[in-house]
Amino acid sequence: MPHLDIHRLGITRDQLGESPCWDAEAQALCWIDALAGTVHRLLPATGALASHALPAPLGAIAPAQGDAVVVALRHGFGRYDFGTRQLTMLGDIGLADEDVRLNDGKCDAAGNFVAGTMHMNRAEGAPVRGGLYRLRPDGSVERLADDIGFANGPCFSPDGRTLYLADSLARVIWAYDYDPQGPLAHKRRFVETHAFESGPDGATVDAEGFVWSVLVRAAQLARFSPDGDLERCVPLPLTYPTSLCFGGPGLTQLYVTSISRSARLEGRLPQDGGLFVVDGLPVVGLPTQRFGG
Repeated sequence: MPHLDIHRLGITRDQLGESPCWDAEAQALCWIDALAGTVHRLLPATGALASHALPAPLGAIAPAQGDAVVVALRHGFGRYDFGTRQLTMLGDIGLADEDVRLNDGKCDAAGNFVAGTMHMNRAEGAPVRGGLYRLRPDGSVERLADDIGFANGPCFSPDGRTLYLADSLARVIWAYDYDPQGPLAHKRRFVETHAFESGPDGATVDAEGFVWSVLVRAAQLARFSPDGDLERCVPLPLTYPTSLCFGGPGLTQLYVTSISRSARLEGRLPQDGGLFVVDGLPVVGLPTQRFGG
C-alpha cells in the first residue's frame, strides 16, 4: 500500500461528527455534529467554514438540488437551504417514539434519500421498532425494512443495484438487491465485523465497487471487495472514527468524521471530534448522488 497522509482539517471539535458528504457543484464538504444539531460546510480550497444550527439530534444529510441539503431529523426529513438558512419540513416516518430516531442515510441514483433508524434502550430479544425508510422527491415516505436495530452506512454499488446497510450492534453489514422504484430483495450477509471487536459504522463505495466501512471501536477503516473479502485496513490517529466519504477534485481524498463525546463513547485524544482527511489512496470515489426534491 502506498504511503498515506492522514491529517486533521481545521479545528472543529464535534461531539458526534457524522455523515460527511461531498457537494461537487459547490466543491464543498458538508458534515454534521449529530448531538449538537450542527451542519458544517467547508470549502477546502479556501478553508472557509460555515456552521448552521438545526434541531438536534440530526441523523444524516445529503446534497439536494440547489444550494441545500436533505436532512434526517429525529422522526422525519427536511430540506435545509444554505442561502436562506431556512429548514423546510418534508415527510416523516410516522413513528413518534422517544427510543427511536433516524440515523444514517444516503441518496440513490434516482434522487431518493434512504435512511435508517436506531432503536435505543431495546431489551435483548425485544422486537425492533423503526427500520429503513425511503424519502422520495415528492415527500412521500415508505418503509423498506423493519428488522434493522441500529442502521448505519447505507451505500450503493456503482451500478446502483446493490444496497449495503450495516446493523452496528449486530456487527453485520447486509447486502440487498436494490430497485429505486421497488422493495428490497435478496437480503444476504455481506460482512461480519466481530473479529475487529467493533461494529461497522459509516460506509461508502469506491469506483472499483469496494466497500469502505468505519470500524468505530477499532479506529480503522476497512476496505472490502464486492465478494466481502477484506482487502486492507487503514489505522487512524484518533480514538473513535464514525463515517467517511470521498471528495475533493477528482474524488481522490477520503474525509473522516469522529467522536469527542457521544452517548456511548468518549475520546481520549485532543484531536478526537475533529475532521480528518486521508490522502494518497490508490482509488477514487463515486460521484455523490443528490436528493431530487
